[in-house]
Amino acid sequence: MTSPAIDKAAARRAFTRAASGYDGAAVLQREIADRMLERLDYIRLEPQLVLDLGAGTGYAIDGLQRRYRGARVLALDFAEPMLHQARRRGSWRRRPECLCADAERLPLADATVDLIFSNATFQWCNDLARTFSECWRVLRPGGLLLFSTFGPDTLKELRAAWSAVDGHPHVSGFIDLHDIGDALLRARFADPVMDAERLTLTYERVADLMRDLKQLGASNAASARLRGLTGRRRLAAVEAAYEADRVDGRLPASYEVVYGLGWAPLQRPVADGVAVPFSAIDRRLGGGR
Repeated sequence: MTSPAIDKAAARRAFTRAASGYDGAAVLQREIADRMLERLDYIRLEPQLVLDLGAGTGYAIDGLQRRYRGARVLALDFAEPMLHQARRRGSWRRRPECLCADAERLPLADATVDLIFSNATFQWCNDLARTFSECWRVLRPGGLLLFSTFGPDTLKELRAAWSAVDGHPHVSGFIDLHDIGDALLRARFADPVMDAERLTLTYERVADLMRDLKQLGASNAASARLRGLTGRRRLAAVEAAYEADRVDGRLPASYEVVYGLGWAPLQRPVADGVAVPFSAIDRRLGGGR
């Protein structure tokens, strides 16, 4: 299954620019990460290696280290400046190990990871089936994938406002919960569980929402997006269309948050793949020890 096409180079550039200011706008992302960490309270697992997949600036690292004090935490992201922020997490004795790579092609050996924790990352993958297969490949038998992503109702108000102005995509597309669950099953995960909830942020102006999205690096990266600058007249038309959604003096921005988990089977065939042993990964960004 392929996701709505994302221009990965454009997305990487956006997250690279956003790295230094990301935490100032990541209210929703932190809330989702906290809810995912709470879910781990009900799961019996004693991992040796935890992969924070799409770690961003590493907000979840502290919580993962507190929960699994004997585990090594590897932060992986496709934007290196994000990892420079993540590298500062944890105590000086337990800085996370960092790896700049794409979630769709993990440079890790088979069956080396006990827990993959991935918060709000998979919507940036063009081939979710391949991404899940890679997660399955690197998990040890009995390992767990726990993730969140966004469903089709995410930013529905902004999408509708833009649709009233032109026919170009201005909001990235998102995959339905049921299709994500089917992809987990096809990737051979055992006992998959999917659920979703709706969360809403509110803004005084549309410009405030767009500023937050830009600060997060979550600007439009659809391959079919309209290139070039957006004129003031079109922005004014979007703002006017969005006004229809104003409630109690505020403009809502809806998010459909999709959660999923799946287990690597205890008995499974060895998957094909070219990978680098985890022991060969440099512990520092930029090389050297």
